[in-house]
Amino acid sequence: MHPRTSFERTEESRCKTWLAATRPRTLPAAISPVLVGSALAWRAGAFNAPAALLCLAFALLVQIGANFANDYYDHVHGADTRERIGPVRAVAAGLVTPGAMRRAMGLVFGLAFCTGMGLVAWGGWWLVAVGVASIAGAIAYTGGPYPLGYHGLGDVFVFVFFGLVAVCVTFFVQAGCVTASSLLAGAAVGALATNILLVNNYRDAGTDAKAGKRTLVVRFGLRCARVQFGAAHAVAAAVPLAFAALGLLGPGVALAVAAAAAVSGFVLHRGLRAAAGPAECIGLLGRSSGYLSAYAIVLSGAIVAG
Repeated sequence: MHPRTSFERTEESRCKTWLAATRPRTLPAAISPVLVGSALAWRAGAFNAPAALLCLAFALLVQIGANFANDYYDHVHGADTRERIGPVRAVAAGLVTPGAMRRAMGLVFGLAFCTGMGLVAWGGWWLVAVGVASIAGAIAYTGGPYPLGYHGLGDVFVFVFFGLVAVCVTFFVQAGCVTASSLLAGAAVGALATNILLVNNYRDAGTDAKAGKRTLVVRFGLRCARVQFGAAHAVAAAVPLAFAALGLLGPGVALAVAAAAAVSGFVLHRGLRAAAGPAECIGLLGRSSGYLSAYAIVLSGAIVAG
């Protein structure tokens, strides 16, 4: 075997840097709503694989674009400092230039827009407005004249766009309507996706406060953040029971899914309460993301098998 050249090592390092900048731990927030919305469409006898795949591609591109925008704008606003404990941010660490990150952000959002245009064939031209609003919101989370994340509105954005909108649009482009079950599923997925953001903000509360980033954790304190975290898990546990009332799940299955969600939520909530500092939140962030994936898989499987 020939030893790798300096160029090959540099290229490998560059690829790893960009892969880390996509923040893989956050990607379940994009995948989960499409999975659940498609499971509901399957149950309704309306599953459409091409439409579902386009929804998935759009959601992933918007999530990655939002992560690139967050990396760039948090550096511009001075939120990512040496005091921050957590995964390395590419621009703040000098691994990627601000200009390169800004161009990458534009490229990814451009691809997201083009992908979303493909859904017009199934959902109609009004979806263009939804797509533009999703991309604009992802940029406005940390950019623009009124950054949502800096004024305590980041949680609302995640709940609405990575929960309600993502699930309901995925279901709509396949089934042609929005139902009570898709709204309930969107609320559950959105609540758990918001918890990923909450853990991130819980970890960064100290440095965010110094940078003037007024997240809900900074505004209302750690105790209120823990209440919000627990409430989100309560919503996730209640939705399977609501599905039983709607006839989507059998009572036994609904109770089993709800019980598993409640126990998992309790364990994660205890972990948040026990976190003595930012370092302890790093593992919890990964577990919260993993839990969202597991919840979406189990709930989707129960819906399809129901």
